[in-house]
Amino acid sequence: MFQSSPLKQLLIFFVILLTISACRTVPVRAPGVHVSAGHNSPPAHAPAHGRRAQYRYYYYPDVEVYFDLRRRSYFYLSSGHWKLSATLPDTLRLRLGTHVSLELETDTPYRYHRQHRKFYPPGYFKKKHKKHNKGRGQGHGYDD
Repeated sequence: MFQSSPLKQLLIFFVILLTISACRTVPVRAPGVHVSAGHNSPPAHAPAHGRRAQYRYYYYPDVEVYFDLRRRSYFYLSSGHWKLSATLPDTLRLRLGTHVSLELETDTPYRYHRQHRKFYPPGYFKKKHKKHNKGRGQGHGYDD
């Protein structure tokens, strides 16, 4: 039959190997996507093992305003739309009152405003303070 020399067999092996390696797919990334190759970060396709970006806010229930601690900006409702601003209108700023601290996984805290308002309704701290003073004889509420 057909006999091939070792040199011809080696050449065929390298051609096959080269063909297989040329067929390999190369990942394509969308413009603007940054992939970190640091030792402490997971690969781009892997979950972050329970760690997610945390955003910290102060929520002022009396005026329904959020303050973003990182951006040092306020989120507030104006004419039915959420606004982002470095300062508040005087009508809100003068009535801020006490805040609660929130840690969320979003940079838009008002996405959960319904839940926040339900849990911390306007007057939340006044009602809370009155409950603590019940039966102690003060009876004048929060603004004492």
